[in-house]
Amino acid sequence: MANVVIIGAQWGDEGKGKVVDIYTQFADDVVRFQGGNNAGHTLVVGDEKVILHLIPSGILHAGKRCVIGNGVVLDPEVFIREITNLKAAGYLKDDSALILSESLHLIMPYHKRIDLAREAKSGHKKIGTTGRGIGPAYEDKTGRRGIRLMDLLDPKAFARKLKDALEEKNLILEHLLGDKPFTFEEIYDEYMVYAETLRIYAADTSLLLHQDMKAGKKLLFEGAQGTLLDIDHGTYPFVTSSSTCAGGACTGTGVSPREIHEVIGISKAYATRVGSGPFPTELEDETGDALRNAGREFGSTTGRPRRCGWFDAVVARYAVRVNGLSGIALTKLDVLSGLEAVKICTGYTFEGKVLDEIPAQLEVIEKCRPIYEEMPGWEGDITTAKSLDELPENARNYINRVEELCGAPIVLVSVGPRRDETIILRNPFEG
Repeated sequence: MANVVIIGAQWGDEGKGKVVDIYTQFADDVVRFQGGNNAGHTLVVGDEKVILHLIPSGILHAGKRCVIGNGVVLDPEVFIREITNLKAAGYLKDDSALILSESLHLIMPYHKRIDLAREAKSGHKKIGTTGRGIGPAYEDKTGRRGIRLMDLLDPKAFARKLKDALEEKNLILEHLLGDKPFTFEEIYDEYMVYAETLRIYAADTSLLLHQDMKAGKKLLFEGAQGTLLDIDHGTYPFVTSSSTCAGGACTGTGVSPREIHEVIGISKAYATRVGSGPFPTELEDETGDALRNAGREFGSTTGRPRRCGWFDAVVARYAVRVNGLSGIALTKLDVLSGLEAVKICTGYTFEGKVLDEIPAQLEVIEKCRPIYEEMPGWEGDITTAKSLDELPENARNYINRVEELCGAPIVLVSVGPRRDETIILRNPFEG
């Protein structure tokens, strides 16, 4: 038995969907443990592109159990729409293949309205939120006033908690944010309809996962966003509202840390970031534009153009440390093809000092300047490569140098968007 956690080792958007899709063939259960529909995983199956926001990528494989854990905040409308789209495309033929934790918290309409109104009033201090109510939902969870799936399935409990919530939320909307309030009936009636659909998917997922592990099944834990967006360990306050690091796989599912055997970090061969916040290697020039266009760096959830820059080994080393990475999956190596030279950030300078680690203070990170090591680039289409030996020498040298600087072995190299455009060096499910 092997249980593997997949996390983002940068600022999200590293290509986790494709890697999870590849590793799913070796797993029995695929488990999403945090975030909400602010995440978007794009997968290319044959000539078909599939974008998932809530449901684990493993749903594209027959015979796999997909679980959305208690650490996720779920928008019922988005979830149901995703189910409808999957079924229309020929997936999810068996509803028992998808399970929701009865303990997960729900995103409510007032969460989304508060999210958008706050961001609109933030001016130049905008966080870059997707406006989908993720942060406000987690606030209510932490404040012990959230509404969980189990509450929705009990009409009396849901009505009581919704009335209590609206007393506070309507005051905030009207008097602090200048927005219109909600009526009890409009939300209650809408969510009672959702309840009938969600009921068949709800279960004690912590118990189910425990039972599956006792039966010798293999679990794959799928994270959203990335390490530098972690609420505790990211570039706060320009972060998401959940624990995106490997530890979140345990708190977000009810699975013991002793049951985790491998942690794989996904990292692009360069770096990207969406929204505001420090980004030391950002390229605001023609090279940055070239990376964005070649890598199709536009958010699958928001459509926003991603900020692009060179690979940051300082960030990668940090991700290795805080997650205990046993391996790195390097994605989008093909995007670098055709560049005369490629650069890797090996450290930062700040007020004349050289820094090998990410400083904790946001104001310091914003003033850090990257120290680059330049390497010769390579030409040609590498998407057909099936082994490292089939890659250009300079591409192999780049991979080796990234591995040296990160301090963790590279176990997978993605050379294109398709499933079969991948070089697997070590399978974490086989040790």
